[in-house]
Parts: sequence; C-alpha cells; structure tokens
Amino acid sequence: MQENVVALFKQVRLFSSVAAAIGILLSLIFSGLLQTSSMGWQVVVAVIALAIGIPHGALDHLVTLPKSQPIRMAIFIVVYVAVAIVAVVGILQFNTIGFIIVLFMSAIHFGIGDAAFISEIDRRTAPERKLNRWFYIPAAGFTPVFIPLVNSESTEALASVNPDLIYWHQGFDSQILFAVTTFALVAILVMILGKRNREASDLTLLLLLAHLAPPLIAFAVYFGCWHAMRHTARLTLSLPRSVESLNQGMLRKAFSHAVIPGLPALIGTFVVAGIMALSGRDFSDDFFWMALVVVWALTVPHMVVTAKLDRAALI
Repeated sequence: MQENVVALFKQVRLFSSVAAAIGILLSLIFSGLLQTSSMGWQVVVAVIALAIGIPHGALDHLVTLPKSQPIRMAIFIVVYVAVAIVAVVGILQFNTIGFIIVLFMSAIHFGIGDAAFISEIDRRTAPERKLNRWFYIPAAGFTPVFIPLVNSESTEALASVNPDLIYWHQGFDSQILFAVTTFALVAILVMILGKRNREASDLTLLLLLAHLAPPLIAFAVYFGCWHAMRHTARLTLSLPRSVESLNQGMLRKAFSHAVIPGLPALIGTFVVAGIMALSGRDFSDDFFWMALVVVWALTVPHMVVTAKLDRAALI
C-alpha cells in the first residue's frame, strides 16, 4: 500500500503544480498579451477553482468521529455549522477585522497542511534531507495568502467583491509585500541548500502565481487546485473505502471516495451564496464575495478539526 500512497500523492502534487503553472499562463495571456482588466474571466476561473476545493472540508466529521456514534456526530455537525455561521456574521459585520483574522488563520492552516502533505511522502520514501519546516511552513502559507492582496491589482479585485476591504493593510501594503516575498526567496534558497529541490520548485510556483496572477485567480487556484487537492489526498489515508482502494492499487477510485461525500457541501455553499447575493446590484460580484465569505468562515472550524490530523502527520 505504501507505494500506492506515494504514487497517489505524487500525482496530486503534479496536478497542483500544473494547475499553478496554468494559472500563471492564463494570467499572462489575459492580463498581459490581451491587455485586458476585465473581471469576467477572473470570476469564471476563480469560481471553478473554488468549486474544486470546497468539498475537501466537508469530510471533517468522517475523519473525526466514528459512524457508530450518531449522537456525537450530530452534535459535532451542529457545533461545526454554528461556528461557521458565527464566523460568517463576524466577517460581514466586522469586515476588516474579521478579514485580517481569517487571513492569518488561513495562512497558518495552509502552511502546516502543505508541510503535513510532504511529511506523508517523506515517511514513505526516506528522503536524503529532512524538510526545514521553520522556513517552508511560513513561506508556503503566507505567500499565497498575503501577496495577492497587496499587489498592484488588489484594489480593483477587492473593490469588486467588497470595497470595505481595500485598505485592510492600513497602508503597510509595500512592507507586507517586501517582507513576505523576501522570506519566500530565502526559503527557496534554504530548500535548495537542503537538497529539497521539489519543495523549492513548489515555493517558486507559489511565488510566481502570487505575483503574476490577479488576486482572485491567485487565491482561488491555490485554494482549490493546490491546498484542497493535497488535503484530499491526505484524507484517503483516513477513510476506510479509500484505504481499501489504495490497497488494491486503484488510485483514482481511492481519491474519488474522498471527494464524492463532500459534493453536497459544494452545492450548499453555492446555494447559500446565491441566496445571500440575490439582494445585490451585481449578482456575479456579490455571489463571488458571498462564496468567499462562506469559504473563509468554514476555514475556522475546519482548521480546528484538522489540527489533530496535521499534528499526527508532522510528528
């Protein structure tokens, strides 16, 4: 089974890398060669990417509580949803403060999750050098979260989804951009010196995506095609049906068993976002903003629940 796990994880890793490269290429084509600042193509690509990523957080109850305890599972789901609702209200009522808190939580969650994904590969392949997590985790988490929000195009994107967020950085945008970019470059160098070239490649792709792609594309592609895909791959190690498929060498089937149960959450997210956005003047922009709010809100309970899974992978 170990060989099958490594094969699946490497396939998912390749997918995330290719997706990031495509995101960069599309950005160069639409924003550069075509000289267009239209938000239309960005919203379409971003919604598709978010749709790919949303189901990955809907299986938290399956990997946290056994099915044989329906009462505990029901309580868990109620509390989980309640926390998410409180988070939604907080972001909508206290846009800037709620936004900043969720940004830091997301960056930490993303960085640790990516390192945990790599750790699952390392423990099965015995790499020559251990991953320097002190550099990789902050770089992998903060790069895709903060850089897209302080680059030159962030004002237009934030104005499109919610004008109240335009100056969330309180005027320290250039300092944040310099600090995160510099740390990412240092982390890449540390990876190369530590003979972790694949990780150096990952961080390079994330840095290029964050700098070259419009903010909506950069975050959505990262969330849906990078973080979510890698987290879903890790879920296959905890779901009985996925484990069974891995034992039989059926990698796609193992992965699908970790995706299909989360599809109702995808439908629910878009239904809720659509209902909340119907009162807006521009449905497409309001819909995307509400979808982002729901995704950010779900990050709060999701991060708490997956902390145990992340810790087990990193120890």
